[in-house]
Amino acid sequence: MQPDFWNDKRPAGVPSDIDLTAYKSVVEVFERSCKKFADRPAFSNMGVTLTYAELDRLSAAFGAYLQKNTDLKPGDRIAVQMPNILQYPIAVFGALRAGLIVVNTNPLYTAREMRHQFKDSGARALVYVNLFGKLVQEVLPDTGIEYLIEAQMGDLQPALKGLLVNTVVKHVKKMVPQYNLPQAVPFKAALRQGRGHGLQPVKVGLEDIAVLQYTGGTTGVAKGAMLTHGNLVANMQQVHACLQQHGPDGKPLMQVGNEVMIAPLPLYHIYAFTANCMCMMVNGNHNVLISNPRDIPGFIKELKKWRFSALLGLNTLFVALMDRPEFKELDFSNLKVTNSGGTALVTATAERWKAMTGCTVVEGYGLTETSPVVSTNPYGDAARLGTVGLPVPGTALKVIDDNGNDVGLGERGELCVKGPQVMKGYWQRPDATAEVLDAEGWLRTGDIAVIDPDGFTRIVDRKKDLIIVSGFNVYPNEIEDVVMAHPKVANCAAVGVPDEKSGEAVKLFVVAREGGVTVEELKAYCKENFTGYKVPKHIVLKDALPMTPVGKILRRELRETA
Repeated sequence: MQPDFWNDKRPAGVPSDIDLTAYKSVVEVFERSCKKFADRPAFSNMGVTLTYAELDRLSAAFGAYLQKNTDLKPGDRIAVQMPNILQYPIAVFGALRAGLIVVNTNPLYTAREMRHQFKDSGARALVYVNLFGKLVQEVLPDTGIEYLIEAQMGDLQPALKGLLVNTVVKHVKKMVPQYNLPQAVPFKAALRQGRGHGLQPVKVGLEDIAVLQYTGGTTGVAKGAMLTHGNLVANMQQVHACLQQHGPDGKPLMQVGNEVMIAPLPLYHIYAFTANCMCMMVNGNHNVLISNPRDIPGFIKELKKWRFSALLGLNTLFVALMDRPEFKELDFSNLKVTNSGGTALVTATAERWKAMTGCTVVEGYGLTETSPVVSTNPYGDAARLGTVGLPVPGTALKVIDDNGNDVGLGERGELCVKGPQVMKGYWQRPDATAEVLDAEGWLRTGDIAVIDPDGFTRIVDRKKDLIIVSGFNVYPNEIEDVVMAHPKVANCAAVGVPDEKSGEAVKLFVVAREGGVTVEELKAYCKENFTGYKVPKHIVLKDALPMTPVGKILRRELRETA
């Protein structure tokens, strides 16, 4: 379907297209926003708030340090490996302003994963937090990294408090294993040295790569998706356009410069990177960074401090929050946007969230390769549970069969995407790029979808997670969705395992809520809810499921252990 198929299907206030000539680069968006919203808060974390003007000044100092104190040239790669702390946006925007390509690196990576990413990207510099110093020391000899900039958790705190924070992290919580990297430049020293020099403007355009975002860790060896300034600027504008939807009062849902957004998802992940680092700039929003969302009581304590209007999360996080009695006591009067992404939203979770907060969870869909947002549901009552909504403005979708032919509306097939947010390709992998991107710019997503006649899209499964029982297709998402509605189930995952009789059988892994659940209860429940071939043949109770840092269940790992 071409983009104009959806024009009359979008809610009031959402434009049909975006102006791709509005900005020349991410840097231009950033610099304009910092001037426009100078006095407004940009990021808060650990009790410190930076205004847009301060973020402008600090990132300029960081960029100037890179220009003057290293021989890094525009187009060189700099890896950034940090949790959600204020140093992250300073380093990323500073590096982009110096013309460098940012390689977002997961702080929870093992040495093996770090080695692969640093070598594959050809990173010449690394900004990291001292918590990972030991791992950095271990992998460094195998990489081409020449420059190390080392942050500490308390860097941006007032002097005494910063010292206290760093001492507690190191000696009380014992979070900093011993290591020796004498060549590393402290983050604060880099800012001090950069402040003396002016940042030299660098010419970057929409075609230039801004970020290498690694993906495919769950489907084989990780590849770097080349996201250009044009990709990120387009997706930023597309998401901004969707937030212009008219509320009940006829005004845009998100008011420029007024909103407080909570950011518990890691900024190094493309979903939060675009939503919390990029989109907030166009809107002049205030982002509250949550450094450790796994500490749910600490997270709720932070939420208490703000009249927050938007929260980005995913199914596992919503459940963890709602399971705490103190969550119900929060002030939700300002909450207008709860977005879910990264993994399928379970119906039972969405209904509970709406009942508790008064705000509808809106599910969208995206991929690292699409910077990431492809589609999103309208906000409020127009949202349709069980779908990923309508494509964002300027985006075309189609569904194809195994031979690459378009299938009609309401038919199931592989979802393909075309739009200005689709990556340039995989870094130094022309063959892998050719597998997913055709000459016309259509990206094959590997997801099985149905586009309904009214334009809403449903993702019915991943191509590779499909389980075939006696020739019948079984979609793990369907099994999980139904089992998650069982009152005693906290989490679950379904995978296919070899079976002599049926070729494959469904194996279900279940994590019970407090009070537990028996295999017999689950079997009876499944028999009641599924047709014969879909009923799990094997059910295993577990304490936890293997997950990515973003909370996606690793079905591949479960398949291997099964």
